[in-house]
Amino acid sequence: RVVGANREIRRRGKWRISMRRYEKSAQQCGATVRVVGANREIRRRGKWRISMRRYGKSAQQCGATGIQIFVFSIFRISFQPMTETEQKTTRRMTKPSAISLFEAFDPLRGKPLEILDEHGRLVGADWRPELSDEKLLEGYRMMWLARVADLKAVSLQRQGRLYTLPPSLGQEACAVGSALALEKDDWMVPAYRELGAWLVRGVPLARVYLYFAGSEHGNVYPHGVRVLPASVPISSQLLHAAGIGHAIRYKNRQEVVLTYFGDGGTSEGDFHEALNWAAVFHCPVVFFCNNNHYAISHPRARQTKSETIAQKAVAYGMPGIQVDGNDLLAVYRATKDAVQHARAGRGPVLIEGVTYRMGAHTTSDDPSKYRALEEEELWKARDPLLRLRKYLEATNLWDDEREQRAKTDAQRKADEEFAEAEKFPPNAPDEIFDHVFAARVPELDAQAAALKDFLGGKESR
Repeated sequence: RVVGANREIRRRGKWRISMRRYEKSAQQCGATVRVVGANREIRRRGKWRISMRRYGKSAQQCGATGIQIFVFSIFRISFQPMTETEQKTTRRMTKPSAISLFEAFDPLRGKPLEILDEHGRLVGADWRPELSDEKLLEGYRMMWLARVADLKAVSLQRQGRLYTLPPSLGQEACAVGSALALEKDDWMVPAYRELGAWLVRGVPLARVYLYFAGSEHGNVYPHGVRVLPASVPISSQLLHAAGIGHAIRYKNRQEVVLTYFGDGGTSEGDFHEALNWAAVFHCPVVFFCNNNHYAISHPRARQTKSETIAQKAVAYGMPGIQVDGNDLLAVYRATKDAVQHARAGRGPVLIEGVTYRMGAHTTSDDPSKYRALEEEELWKARDPLLRLRKYLEATNLWDDEREQRAKTDAQRKADEEFAEAEKFPPNAPDEIFDHVFAARVPELDAQAAALKDFLGGKESR
């Protein structure tokens, strides 16, 4: 017998397979009939079979009027679909599963996941994540902190108090929404424009400011914060993420790795190597592409002829999904399902968050030289903070007073954190040579001596 409600399968009363183990059930899939087992197949109209283990199909998805389950070609169980009343009851009780999310938004169809439109209206209620009001408000406040901290950093760089840095203006929903989907013991492997994600994962803002002040001590995070340092070389961090994922699988642990890169990073060989390795060895890695339309001055159209970046997942044999990257709910839902998929041992997932870099590539860049003001104005109207605020106000979770308080708190936090960073002693010139290898080699000693002579010459002038 097969008992969907109890989520187990019995064969002649001798053994059972927990449906929880495979995360397959009628409720999770939203299907009218759902039967899954390790070595089972379904037959559609007596013509062909599809492995349930590989494809995870359901009677409803296959269009079968009846379904038969074969166990080692010996034991057979027959099923008929639910009645119309049972189907309606099941649909009311269930949310679409991770598998159905990736199927519904197959990247080859070119349909992105959107839950809130640019006006903050709920247009994807069926896919709205199970996110508490408290956590949703936490996400919005964290987006505000990231916004205020980023604007302050740009101002400080113009004053000469920070060095060149990459603004994250406009990409807060991608960073915050994705990081919120992780558990405490999961790993985050960033590029360099994930300020909101750093903050969500417990990286002190003072350390971020310290890093952009030129100190490697800015990459030293509190114990237990599983975040790797910023990675400026394009896409090199993806290989680190795949390696951590491989170690997790080798040790049979339950952590997941979330790693970030930009649309320009998909042109690097490291992108291919990391995704291919992770897919082949079922590494629990979620690859999150911040498609902000530009790699410095290079537009997305010059990076790839693929209609979407998400569809590249097909070639690697992993799920892929394109989401509205300015929609916090859509980003969270896609990442949460991807994390669950990876944690269950099903391998990696590729997410493409379509967003827009509202600021410059770095503080040494002038975007007016390669993009039009009209384009920038168009995306300003799609500001992720403005969108989420409209939704929160419509659901009576937010008002002008709370908005002002959030801005004030964020500004105070940014001021306090930068003040702490400025207290840190200045770097010694030799420090940049001390951490390349375990011990200094003669070539580094020579470079250190040359730098010392150069700085001494400048001081004498």
